[in-house]
Amino acid sequence: MSYPPDRERGEGSSRITSPLMEGEEPDAVQEELEVEQELSQVKRYEDFSTVDWIQDSLRERYARVLAPSHATSLTARLSRLKGPVGYAGRAIAQILEEGETWVVISLVGVAIGMTMALISITSVWLSDIKLGYCTTGWWLNRKFCCLEVSDEGEGCAEWRNWGGVEPFRYMAYIFFAALFSFSAANIVKAFAPYAAGSGISEIKCILGGFIIKNFLSAATTAVKALTLPLTIASGLSVGKEGPSVHYACGIGNVVGRLFQRYDRSASKMRDIVTSASAAGVAVAFGSPIGGVLFSIEEMNQAFSTRTMWQSFVCALVATFTLASMDPFRTGKLVLFTVSYDRDWHYFEIPAYLLIGVFGGLYGVFVIKFNLQVAAFRRKHLKDHGVLEAVGLASLTAVMGYLNRFLRIDMTECMEILFRECEGGGDKYGLCQTSAQWRMVNSLLLGTIVRTALVIISYGCKVPCGIFVPSMAVGAMFGRMVGILMKAMHTAFPEAPWFAVCQPDAPCITPGTYAFLGAAACLGGVTKLTVTIVVIMFELTGALTYILPTMIVLLVTKAVSDSFGGAGIADEMIRFNGYPFLEKEDKDSGDHAFIEPIGNVMKRGIVMMRADGMPIQEIEEIVQSTSYQGFPVVRGEFDKTIVGIVSKAELRYALEKARRTRNVSDSAICSFECTPSTEADENGFLAQPDIVIPGRRASAGPLRSPSVRGGPQLEMGQDRRTSGVMAEQVDFGQYVDETPLTVSPKMPLEIVMQLFRRMGPRVILVANEGHLVGLVTVKDVLRHEAQMEHEHATSVPVSAAIPTSASAVPREPTHMRNDSASSWATGGAGGNWEPVGGPIAEDGAAGLEVALEEGLRWVSQKAGGLGRAVDRIRGGGGTTGRNGVEDAMEYELEEERPLPPMR
Repeated sequence: MSYPPDRERGEGSSRITSPLMEGEEPDAVQEELEVEQELSQVKRYEDFSTVDWIQDSLRERYARVLAPSHATSLTARLSRLKGPVGYAGRAIAQILEEGETWVVISLVGVAIGMTMALISITSVWLSDIKLGYCTTGWWLNRKFCCLEVSDEGEGCAEWRNWGGVEPFRYMAYIFFAALFSFSAANIVKAFAPYAAGSGISEIKCILGGFIIKNFLSAATTAVKALTLPLTIASGLSVGKEGPSVHYACGIGNVVGRLFQRYDRSASKMRDIVTSASAAGVAVAFGSPIGGVLFSIEEMNQAFSTRTMWQSFVCALVATFTLASMDPFRTGKLVLFTVSYDRDWHYFEIPAYLLIGVFGGLYGVFVIKFNLQVAAFRRKHLKDHGVLEAVGLASLTAVMGYLNRFLRIDMTECMEILFRECEGGGDKYGLCQTSAQWRMVNSLLLGTIVRTALVIISYGCKVPCGIFVPSMAVGAMFGRMVGILMKAMHTAFPEAPWFAVCQPDAPCITPGTYAFLGAAACLGGVTKLTVTIVVIMFELTGALTYILPTMIVLLVTKAVSDSFGGAGIADEMIRFNGYPFLEKEDKDSGDHAFIEPIGNVMKRGIVMMRADGMPIQEIEEIVQSTSYQGFPVVRGEFDKTIVGIVSKAELRYALEKARRTRNVSDSAICSFECTPSTEADENGFLAQPDIVIPGRRASAGPLRSPSVRGGPQLEMGQDRRTSGVMAEQVDFGQYVDETPLTVSPKMPLEIVMQLFRRMGPRVILVANEGHLVGLVTVKDVLRHEAQMEHEHATSVPVSAAIPTSASAVPREPTHMRNDSASSWATGGAGGNWEPVGGPIAEDGAAGLEVALEEGLRWVSQKAGGLGRAVDRIRGGGGTTGRNGVEDAMEYELEEERPLPPMR
């Protein structure tokens, strides 16, 4: 912003001073502060827009320097004094400011730890309710109702199974699964549609600067925490570890907004949300260090040392709070915490490699087909999230009850599979040689069924994660491999590779294979490495198994990378078309990134002329366009760049000018901040006269708007009663005169690095200072998707964007006649639509085609049911609370109301 208010300009000086220090009256200062606060509310980012981190940093820096001079507290007054007293006051103020940060971080950590403890207790209790109840206390689960519980929950007089006999128990199990899923889906749909899903993809975009209002609100956080235990208890193949990151970040956002220092700064709130994400993973896995690494490796791209310390403290406080509450009454933070005291052998490495290969293939398989299910869900089931959730829960219950490893909760399943046989791990006969082949068959069937259920369940309209389901799949496969290795040792004990085994101690520990399988599948679906190694180490506390874990994860990473693609979170970001640049740079040899930015930029631009435009024309542009800003050039024929003006600030200035009721309908609005030629008593030039009607000039009498030599009004005179008609208005103070510009010959790769590292909302493209185009993150991502699809299918670029998962943005009517887009909210024109979806309607294959054919067959053959399906296919979208679609489609609303004007 040019010429900030009350800024002394001189050689080598940019010191911001207070109006009180210039001798102004207190009431004038108060009025100036009220105007600035009103404008700051207007400047707040609108929904589905992107944060311009450069401008946010400048505003924060200006507010930080200006705040002490306007504060009236005792420490602020002391800090303005000179000498030792002033030095002490400034030191105290700095200590209080720094202490506030750690107080906020600690409060967030305590709240996250308490929430996780309550969710864990409730989830275990509801999961056991499906099987029976405790006669001595309805609030007790099976573990606390009985000291000893048999395999099927019998053998305890205090615990009663529903119905007593098998058919009724089966029916009760299905009934409760459907009831819990129905309750969770209905609550989410009615009160907070954003509570559905995992939330990690959206939080990554929020930390990158994408604004999704109400996604981290108190209502969404409360609904997420309330419905998560219901979802877990329903038996759906989803986990609570992913959603724990969402509600943890929601808690961080809610607590941070209580403090003005964080509420007004997007960068400080980003640090709080990043710290909360680390705490969410820490309490989910009982791994504080792993949580910090997760926030570094997966979540925040702009990670500083200070953010790392805040994340560490927040994760530590959250973990300590959870440990103090001890939700499982075992001293463990999570159910599947184990401890291995036996070493591994080198002849086991081939089995580890097999587990790693399985983890990589599992990740590729699940990501590929889950995206196809997501495309089918978006197209056909977006208005029937409750029905879908109930159907999936009922199907899972029907299939899962028949398998002992699918019937119980996934965390309890992993706890059983991770155990050593000598440590009470011989449950279900896992360690019995006579039952080993029955166990292998059961585990293999469970692996296949659980994988299929994960594919179709992840992404439904209830809180759902994919971390624990993937770990459960890996644990079943790994335990199966461990049982086979143990069977080989039993059958061929004299084999040379078994010579290193001790004769008086078990040689093979099947539980360690389950542990490594869980790590492999988690790494395959997330594409993380270091974070998972640390999490697994903190789960076991055994240094001896760090090397096998690293070997497994390296193989998993190599296998998954050989098929291309990213982790599930990044793929969902691309599928939904969010404006997010991946952390890793693309191959510099890729033609899509070495071509000049002139081939990607938008050329026809709606722009403002600094030399003057009719106010009615400006109002028409503001009202009829959905863009969030406009480049300012010197004139109609002179395209020299002057700066950029934000639509929110321009609309604020127009409304404030109209409130004076003395602006002529034919008034000319210019965007030129003309400095005054008169120097003040110190020899500095006075501030330029920003003559927005109704606002006091910063120096000299208040004059008619930018009328050089026109009629003048004395300061304090009411324009609405003066009878003076303003024929010229200058909005120059709202122009950002330092936009980021590049040459049309600049490679796209360098422009992407500018977006990634500096975080601007828009970059202007200038040739010798003259505006020729602009580019946004959305333009870059759209071009990338088009080039990748063109390279993969060898079709023209015009047909590159798939229609089922993405669509070319519709051209607004005002873009005709060579009036293309300025930068829109996020840079995608008037509607926010996916750009990088991997599924094409005309070229879809695999699971999506099977689902489509199944739906078509039902529609043709099922009579009345077919007609109902037709209504489902043709049904329109419904809108939930706060204008958010139940289908979780992030379509951009073109206009948002401004805060009420005083």
